Amino acid sequence: MTIWILNHHALTPQMSGGTRHYDFAKELIDRGHKVVIISSSFHYSKYSEMKDYGSNEYIVENIEGINWVWLKTPPYKGNGFLRVKNMLSYTYKAINVVPNLDLPKPDIIIGSSVHLFAVYSAYKLSLRYKVPFIMEVRDLWPQTLIDMGISKWHPFIITLGFLERFLYKKAVKIISNLPYAYDYISAYARKDKFEWISNGVDLSNHTYVKPKRVNSFIISYTGALGVANNLVTLIEAADILRNEPNISFRIIGDGAEKNKLKELMELKKLKNISIEDPVSKDQIPNILANSDILYFNLADSPVFKYGISSNKLFDYMAAGRVVIFSSNAVNNPIKEANGGFTIQPDNPLLLANTIKEIVSIEYEKMVEIGARNRDYCEKYYSIPLLVDKLEKILNVEVNNG
Repeated sequence: MTIWILNHHALTPQMSGGTRHYDFAKELIDRGHKVVIISSSFHYSKYSEMKDYGSNEYIVENIEGINWVWLKTPPYKGNGFLRVKNMLSYTYKAINVVPNLDLPKPDIIIGSSVHLFAVYSAYKLSLRYKVPFIMEVRDLWPQTLIDMGISKWHPFIITLGFLERFLYKKAVKIISNLPYAYDYISAYARKDKFEWISNGVDLSNHTYVKPKRVNSFIISYTGALGVANNLVTLIEAADILRNEPNISFRIIGDGAEKNKLKELMELKKLKNISIEDPVSKDQIPNILANSDILYFNLADSPVFKYGISSNKLFDYMAAGRVVIFSSNAVNNPIKEANGGFTIQPDNPLLLANTIKEIVSIEYEKMVEIGARNRDYCEKYYSIPLLVDKLEKILNVEVNNG
């Protein structure tokens, strides 16, 4: 098959962020398929351009066998009008520029949210090429925006609601990485039209390294520094543990809250924690392997009531380290794997006490707990297992189409 994937924010491992479709594409290519990924290179959390277009409006590259199309879109910061302009620019170019490029013709097209305009682009292209259209839901817009506090009567929300229902109807299949997404989607689509395919991890990029037997402990966080991650909790826990010479903290990433976190760290004059610039995803395994405890946090929010499917969390598990899972999300892979400690979010004292408890555990017990995370990923969240499910769906729909 030739598979087109439209994901506005698809990234490669040399960039900082999720690589779901890169990982899936690589596996599909290894199985003999052709894959085209159509994305924008304006980074959604760094708010910076990752490619040099010169005077061009697009770049076409072959990245490890993937036909990758980068569409130039205007810059923005935050979630205002300029972000909507960026979305619409991607949509317009996907529909009007991509068909004029020298790309292999699709047998099936996948349109992936976050935003629904990218999914609409995939639908329009599926009509042009007379091929099946699959909708992938990675964020439940507009419901997520409503849960974040935007009025359901806002004109933008109403528009997204109409578009959402239209796309659910037109898709031959609806895929989501959120384990309980169908609790929401069931109002618009029958069960046999829906499939859950989680995010996962390419275990070949994460060589398991047994933790060193040392008397000092590094607690690491990697990823987005946004409001939803509430890393103020981690800084306040570091403050509580400031007189523990064998415990230190690392925060590696970028996002809207970064300057605020740095200011808080400086205000408290903390020496046991560092806030570092983001690194490419292919450098993450080394950081995790040199950590003893990994911290996963999501602020208490109704946004996560349909579950989470975090690339970061699966990277943590693949590293084979003890994980502190601090979230009220309805699913909890760390609890399922028995690979760490689950605590309520937004509680610095509880976090500090949990860290002290982990540090007191015997070395062999810590190794055993972390190894369970690795084993669990191998059984349920490796990329080949997830692509087995995706490939089966694609084969059925192409044959039916």
